Amino acid sequence: MQIRSATEADWPHLWVIIEPIMREGETFALPRDGSEAIARAYFASPEKVNFVAEDDGVVLGASYVRANQQGGGSHIANCGYMTSPAARGRGIARALCAHSIDYCRAQGFLGIQFNFVVSTNEPAVALWQKLGFGIVGTLPQAFNHPVHGYVDSYVMFRTL
Repeated sequence: MQIRSATEADWPHLWVIIEPIMREGETFALPRDGSEAIARAYFASPEKVNFVAEDDGVVLGASYVRANQQGGGSHIANCGYMTSPAARGRGIARALCAHSIDYCRAQGFLGIQFNFVVSTNEPAVALWQKLGFGIVGTLPQAFNHPVHGYVDSYVMFRTL
């Protein structure tokens, strides 16, 4: 597997990954009936740097990195990850997160903050914890899950 900078030509592959995740509505605070334009504005907006994980030319996952805040908060990064539903369980998210940690460190960020990790996304919470992120805050009933109703969301942080 290779992780590389995303190009404009990758967007159709990213949309194939993002759309089913958006429709499931279980892990990202995006409208379940949202359009491709909404997904693109969220995941690939100009302030974000995008990467893709590919194997034999097939895009299996994607990530973004951006400054979490402007000005006095710009030394902390924010990252997001999506894995193709067909590629889950193959270490794609782990590889993308490890890549983000190295990239953010090289860019001079002092930490990474995940602003909104849905508590019922237990595989992601466990993975982020294994990679050194701690839960630093709980947002009570911040996410309306399509199966479980209102559930908590976590703010997770890791120092670089």
